[in-house]
Amino acid sequence: MMGNYSKKQEEKNEIKEKDKVRREKLAGFFFNLAQLTFAALVLGGITPLYTNAEIGVNWYVLIAGSILTVMLARVGNTILK
Repeated sequence: MMGNYSKKQEEKNEIKEKDKVRREKLAGFFFNLAQLTFAALVLGGITPLYTNAEIGVNWYVLIAGSILTVMLARVGNTILK
């Protein structure tokens, strides 16, 4: 009878550990999406300032990229809590 109890406890701990790893990886995914969004939309959007290109800065893309970056980072942070 004790063997069965300890076996169930081990299974329970194993499931808990798998869920923890799954949550950490999913949160990491959202943090990576936030980084990529920032790099692509925000940093990519301000490059015309440094290249002296005739194309102006697209402020809508910068604002949308900034908002999306913050939202994705918050989702990742919420998953970790």
